[in-house]
Amino acid sequence: MLNVSKLIHSIRSQSKQNTPKYPYNSEGYYVVDHKFDKNRSKPKVTVITPVYNAEKFLRKTIDSVVNQTMGVDKIEYILIDDGSTDSTRDILIEYSSKFENIIAIFMKNNSGTPGRPRNIGIQHATSSYITFLDADDWFVPNGLEILHRILEETGDDYVVGKTIKVEKKKTSTIGEHESCKERRGVSPFSIPHICNHLGPRARMIRTGLIREHYIQFPEMKFAEDKQFFIDILIHSKSISTTTAPIYYLNRLNNAQTRLTNQTNILQKTEYNLKVINYILGKDLELSKKKLILNRLYEFDSINRFFMTPHYEKTKLKRLYYSKFNKVIKSTQNLEYEIADEFTIPTNKVKYDLLRTKKYRDLEKLVIWEKNEKVKQVHISNQLPYTVSPIMNENKYIRLPMYATLLHDSFKKDVYSMAFKVYGDHLNNITDMLFQKWNDAHVEFTLPVHVDSEGNGLLEVSLEQLSQFPASSYSIFLRYNDYMKTNIRKHEQASLIHPYNDIEFSFFQTSYSNIALKISPKKGT
Repeated sequence: MLNVSKLIHSIRSQSKQNTPKYPYNSEGYYVVDHKFDKNRSKPKVTVITPVYNAEKFLRKTIDSVVNQTMGVDKIEYILIDDGSTDSTRDILIEYSSKFENIIAIFMKNNSGTPGRPRNIGIQHATSSYITFLDADDWFVPNGLEILHRILEETGDDYVVGKTIKVEKKKTSTIGEHESCKERRGVSPFSIPHICNHLGPRARMIRTGLIREHYIQFPEMKFAEDKQFFIDILIHSKSISTTTAPIYYLNRLNNAQTRLTNQTNILQKTEYNLKVINYILGKDLELSKKKLILNRLYEFDSINRFFMTPHYEKTKLKRLYYSKFNKVIKSTQNLEYEIADEFTIPTNKVKYDLLRTKKYRDLEKLVIWEKNEKVKQVHISNQLPYTVSPIMNENKYIRLPMYATLLHDSFKKDVYSMAFKVYGDHLNNITDMLFQKWNDAHVEFTLPVHVDSEGNGLLEVSLEQLSQFPASSYSIFLRYNDYMKTNIRKHEQASLIHPYNDIEFSFFQTSYSNIALKISPKKGT
């Protein structure tokens, strides 16, 4: 076991003398030396963390691995420091000296990409499964045990669970499509929108899959995880998903440590084009190609590209249009029309306006979409359309689903809500979802009945509602596993009813949707 204080003192002394700190190998990195117990059992899971100037959250991150319920002795934890200038290396030396299965690797020069450190971690992994953890995020205490157990039981190549984003005043679930239900042994491309979230969080992969197909992170400043996990999905014969929370994604004022926030949207588009060209160069089944490219074209090249604050404010919008023309050019040899696969109706309109160079209409549409809180909806032949500011064939844009409150009431300690739904998925509505506004851990579902004409009814006892913790809740109709639509409330007046020592209030939000507030009854 190393003497930590002496080693840290030695490192600092060497730094002051301007002498090399470590005997870096020919590949430009050094594995911090510490003794292994030859009799220790092979680890079950390898966790890989690229690190750069992460002293603020690093201890919390490492502790979340050390304190896993599956036991730290069953985990191999490889942390690769990418040339930090803060106290990160001191922290890594401290932990690697305490735990023989925590391996610290120091890179000689900063690579400028998380791809290079992750690839080094994969190279050194010795367990059957690999998972990734960013240096300012953390695992749920039983997260690794859950993922490992599923892969062992199914023999699948890959499993993904729930990621909870942590912000100052709230938590929320991201990538709901990949954690909305329990799935076992399914084709990855049987899951709608499986490519829409491709970050390294809350997932575990069979190590053999990565090595058999020589899958690596491209060494890019941005989009390296998209390409890597697209390759994983392409080569996975079967995967699993779970609703269990696995991973906390940290968004607590740590933007300065994230490379993605140091890259502007125009640079990001260049990296996205590299991934697009990478996929175009593969011989894929058309159905798989459509699913993958839809994410890269619709969500990366349109949705995120034109919704940035910089695009709205800049006077140099021609730079955006010039960049997007490169995106359009990349679609020329496709065997299908890319916009036919778009899932958000306004994105189809944006794409058409860009292709026909109607840039002023595009700018109107983007501003309206971002700033108009309550958009006017027009119903024609029982189908919903949003009314856009563009005075041409794009004035009415089809909505996939729209719901409106007809009336609600309290009778004999039962709350009743009658509503009307318009759209394409009436037969696929599964339930009504109540989500706590600021806490992704708290949500409830209630059964609803919707007939073939879109007439819906919810009836729930106040005793059942009283089991919800006091708070405010967003209300959605849920369909197609995870997709949601609000219920429009046209009147501002709230419906309020006391029950025992609490009070229920169904009210109109600032977006004119119905929501529920549960609070202690006044005077109690």
